[in-house]
Amino acid sequence: MAKHGKKFRKALDGKDLQHKLSIEEAVAESISAAFAKFDESVDVALGLGVEPKYSDQMVRGACPLPHGLGKTVRVAVFCKGEKEAEAKAAGADITGAEELVARIKEGFLEFDAAIATPDVMALVGQVGRVLGPRGLMPNAKTGTVTFDVASAVREIKAGRVEFKVDKAGVLHAPLGKVSFGPEKILDNLRALLAEVNRLKPSAAKGAYMKSMAVSTTMGPGFKVDPSTIRRFIEGTA
Repeated sequence: MAKHGKKFRKALDGKDLQHKLSIEEAVAESISAAFAKFDESVDVALGLGVEPKYSDQMVRGACPLPHGLGKTVRVAVFCKGEKEAEAKAAGADITGAEELVARIKEGFLEFDAAIATPDVMALVGQVGRVLGPRGLMPNAKTGTVTFDVASAVREIKAGRVEFKVDKAGVLHAPLGKVSFGPEKILDNLRALLAEVNRLKPSAAKGAYMKSMAVSTTMGPGFKVDPSTIRRFIEGTA
């Protein structure tokens, strides 16, 4: 069993991590248990009743969060012509097509998110092996392959989370910072859960949102009673 430090053990003092809480309680407990000197992220792990090995049960998407993620996001846009001006006007940090691909081939990766217009995706594909493993490859399913680059840039800059269920059927996503406080974290979580719920695959059988836990970067995870999730999404919890 892994050993934890004094601060982690102190954060656990009097807390039962096996007890399932309401979403509001789990968020509050998670924030109160944060102990790092930096402003920790608050994260959610959502266990879904899907089989990701089947393409018709893959859950992947993006969701703008009401209060953002509390961090500055550097956005690169692969585009040409007038779309470069649109992207820059919307706040893009880096724009270009052939020259941007060439810089990435040379090792340039000073950005946190990437957008591309459909007409340059063949170019972007040349650096797919570099961008893909880092979660930077533009994808139509997450709204990052689009001719409406201005809206995409503004949305990402304002605070948007991208998510994808892993091989074990678990979806991990950040919800903001501890300094946001419970109310803003809950608003962001409700928006995320509503979008994940909307994307439920028709091929998925049985319970969809099977388990949930909320934690901070360094803190313990607090389990959520899955029977409370739907009421929370609908605002009736």
